Amino acid sequence: MWSPTASFRDPQGALYHGGAVVYALLAYGFGWAGLFHESWAVNAVATLVLAHGMTIAAYMIHECGHSTVFRRNSANFRLGRFLSWVCGASYGTFEDMRDKHFRHHVDVDDVVWFDYEQFFRDHPLVLRATQAFEWLYIPAHDLILHAIMVFTSFLIPERRDQRARNVAVIAIRGGVYLAVLWLFPKAAFLYAVAYMLMMTILRFMDGLQHDYGYRVSLFSDEPPPHRGDRVFEQEHTFSNPQSFDREWRNWLTLNFGFHNAHHAKTSVPWFRLPALHRELFGDDPAKVIPLRAQLAAFHRYRVERIVGGEDGMDAFGAPAWGRSFLAAARDGRVLGGNAASFLTSF
Repeated sequence: MWSPTASFRDPQGALYHGGAVVYALLAYGFGWAGLFHESWAVNAVATLVLAHGMTIAAYMIHECGHSTVFRRNSANFRLGRFLSWVCGASYGTFEDMRDKHFRHHVDVDDVVWFDYEQFFRDHPLVLRATQAFEWLYIPAHDLILHAIMVFTSFLIPERRDQRARNVAVIAIRGGVYLAVLWLFPKAAFLYAVAYMLMMTILRFMDGLQHDYGYRVSLFSDEPPPHRGDRVFEQEHTFSNPQSFDREWRNWLTLNFGFHNAHHAKTSVPWFRLPALHRELFGDDPAKVIPLRAQLAAFHRYRVERIVGGEDGMDAFGAPAWGRSFLAAARDGRVLGGNAASFLTSF
């Protein structure tokens, strides 16, 4: 007899994957509803709930991209496409997001189309404005990338065939948002805040997980220098859980901080990553970057990391005087990356 749980790739997938999706949708719905409430206290809580609901939806898109949810790829793709509407990543296609992320794993590289450092060099006024906003903890760098994502088929020549779909998504999402902005400006403003909170969480988690920078090679046939080099991959991948001892805290980001384990076995679902980490790397907390150090680095270098290094650091932020990236990161003394996200397909 057919059972709904039989559709899931993992025997416990219905509980954990299903629970994550239900939570994301409930948080999204109740969060949106709370934005229209008269009480600013309710508005504040609703904004946080909405931001976290979209965050969980984003991490479930990552799970769908790796096909860890359902047995059938088509089912993973359908869920990923649906959730991309929840977290505002539907302007491009789920397939493009997945393909770019797979390049990240296969090429052992951060593969991109948009050379943002060159963009900032060519537009110094934009850079200064971005630095000012980032000093205020407003994710301006991410907002630039998400603006490109909105108009992806008009800016990326290789995506021109998606223009009809792109226009339809802009009309639907843009029309709804403009209607809310016109009728309920407070709710529209708070949604923007929630969206920026989601961006901040995602880039906070991504920022210290690799130290190999990026290459503008998304549409290039040039072979990457470290494709398939699993030793190099693990040497340049780092884990940054919210807590090493209290594993429930890591559910806030669906265990995405156990990144070495994820890169070691990409088919393992999020709820099995802590056990896999301990199986592969042991129980030594010195092998992960503690949360306090993550927060220190995020705060200390929030402006410098936009375009690269400072005295004593290379372009990505690894110490130039011989300390390992992990050792420096555990002291909060690395720039890390910025604006990297599996939600952008370029």
